[in-house]
Amino acid sequence: MAEKTIMLVCSAGMSTSLLVTKMQAASKARGMDTDIFAVSAAEADKYLASKEVDVLLLGPQVRFMKGQFEKKLADKNIPLDIINMQDYGKMNGENVLNRAIELMN
Repeated sequence: MAEKTIMLVCSAGMSTSLLVTKMQAASKARGMDTDIFAVSAAEADKYLASKEVDVLLLGPQVRFMKGQFEKKLADKNIPLDIINMQDYGKMNGENVLNRAIELMN
């Protein structure tokens, strides 16, 4: 099992897949043991119920769902944030990974 699990949520689970790949590469370069994956907003509940998630990041396109996710995570002690739009647009996996690590500490 991975030491840290980072879940990204976007509208369809597709647009974030490249960002996940870049985050995984940054994590590997640091020698970190992580499970980083992306799901659609519709699938998020299923994954939250079945996986130990350490941090949840929302894609900028689903930022309007932050309040809903705050309610879902209230009793789970899982940090939540919206991925920085510039980092998302540039697919900057390093910066997004740094933010996820900040939230977990």
